[in-house]
Amino acid sequence: MEFADFLRAVFALALTLGLVGLAAVALRRFGPDAVARLAKAKADRRLKIVETLVLDPSRRLVVVSFDGEEKLLLLGEGQVLPTAAKPVRKPKITADA
Repeated sequence: MEFADFLRAVFALALTLGLVGLAAVALRRFGPDAVARLAKAKADRRLKIVETLVLDPSRRLVVVSFDGEEKLLLLGEGQVLPTAAKPVRKPKITADA
């Protein structure tokens, strides 16, 4: 192997590592959901997660909107336990002037 071939291999390795590093920096900067933000959102979806709250490492509360109604679910230990029998209503916001 000649010196020119060796130099070409070193530059190719440096270029490859540089591109991988650049991709890692871009992923940190824009986040892993950057591709999801670029895709068009479907407006006609019936199911939506409104909010989640982690209670402990094995349980979490999830507010799910389905056909205009919101339900509160307790998820954990391989179970889904509905916690609210009635639909959860959004609080009315009043403007205090």
